[in-house]
Amino acid sequence: MAGKVSVASLVQACKLNVYIGEKYTKERYITVSDISRPGLELTGYFDYYPEDRIQLFGMTEVSYAQKMEPTTKKKYMEMLCGEETPCFIVSRDLTVPMELEEAANAHQIPILRTKLATTRILSKMTNYLEGELAPRQSIHGVLMDIYGLGVLITGDSGIGKSETALDLIKRGHRLIADDRVEVYQQDEQTIIGESPKILRHLLEIRGVGIIDVMNLYGAGAVKSETEIQLIVHLENWAKGKQFDRLGTGEVQARIFDVDIPKINIPVMIGRNIAIIIEAAAMNYRAKTMGYDATKKFQNNLAELIHENSVQEKK
Repeated sequence: MAGKVSVASLVQACKLNVYIGEKYTKERYITVSDISRPGLELTGYFDYYPEDRIQLFGMTEVSYAQKMEPTTKKKYMEMLCGEETPCFIVSRDLTVPMELEEAANAHQIPILRTKLATTRILSKMTNYLEGELAPRQSIHGVLMDIYGLGVLITGDSGIGKSETALDLIKRGHRLIADDRVEVYQQDEQTIIGESPKILRHLLEIRGVGIIDVMNLYGAGAVKSETEIQLIVHLENWAKGKQFDRLGTGEVQARIFDVDIPKINIPVMIGRNIAIIIEAAAMNYRAKTMGYDATKKFQNNLAELIHENSVQEKK
């Protein structure tokens, strides 16, 4: 993991209620995305207690605690309060066990509550923490949402990435990040890209300067983050340089542990790069839905060759 998240940030992001210890929410930090449900610990098994995790009490844990002998319950609640324990969370707006409240208060650990079901809040917190704590890297490029498809536009500085993005925005597509794209791996198959806070909604156009896309084109022209599904690399056209003409040469770029399809587009005077990228995005989406224009061309070619060979034999 690449950082830490304060309990206060978790409260705000997941809309949790602070039951006790609000002043400690800014002092306690979460360093792992895993969340513990301390069912075994309530039976006295602490050999492998993950005290650095959020401790989530659901209906099972609270119901079991209600039936525990008071002295034993107090002892185990004290043992749950480790030095690294960030917080306790009670779901379904269940009653917080008095012994847990006393132990948490003594160890300055906040207790949070939510009306959500245990599985719902667990999933919500895990998704948030995995995004916040995941390793990140910065990529030079422009990230756009084109027809709901996350397209990362890369290329040498000055090749026209930002100008192309502006053209795409005018055509109704959405900007996520310009110049620097922060990426992280959400799961085994998903890479998420977003803009650094300092550059959010901003676009740099040489000769004009920095423009605020949200201010000029409205909230519908921007988006906070998106999954990166396609990489479009812009290259200056050069005589003799080979570019894929039929779409048969599949290339992939690896970001963290995920391979993402990549296409190279030559840039030259007179080419409308925005329209080409738009077409590339639509073509990629068609492929994911089972339609491949390249295969159709190859099938048509094979049929034509077959017809000509039949005619020659007659």
